[in-house]
Amino acid sequence: MTMVRHTRQRAAVIEVLRASRAHPDAAWIHTQVRSKLPSVSLGTVYRTLDALVRDGVVVTIERAGQATRYDYRHDGQDHHHAVCRSCGAIFDVKAEAVPLIPAVALPAGFQVTDVRLEFMGICPDCQLPSLKN
Repeated sequence: MTMVRHTRQRAAVIEVLRASRAHPDAAWIHTQVRSKLPSVSLGTVYRTLDALVRDGVVVTIERAGQATRYDYRHDGQDHHHAVCRSCGAIFDVKAEAVPLIPAVALPAGFQVTDVRLEFMGICPDCQLPSLKN
C-alpha cells in the first residue's frame, strides 16, 4: 500500500465515488470533480484513481473495449458485481449472498488476499424489451 498525500483533488474524487452507486468511468468522475474544483485536469483524476486503486480504497471493473469503471470500497460493505452484457449496467451483489469457495478448491498453500467475483448476464430491463411497450 502506498501512502498518498491527502489533497483536495483526492478528497473530491473520493467524495464523488462515495456518493455514486453507478460505477462511473474517469470521464464522468472528472466532470463531477470539476463542478467543485474547476481547474482539475483529467490526468489528475486518472492519477488519483490509480493511487486509490493501489491503496485498495477503489476497485476497477474492466470490460474489453470499454472505459474502466470505478467502485468505492465502502467499509463493511463487501460486494461483488453483476454485469449486463447487453446494456453494460453494473449491479452490486452482497458478498454474503455468494457461497464461499472451499479451501480445497484452491492450490495448496494459496493465501487469499482479496476476492472479486463478477456475474455476467442480461439484466431484467434488457431481457424482454418488447413486453414493456
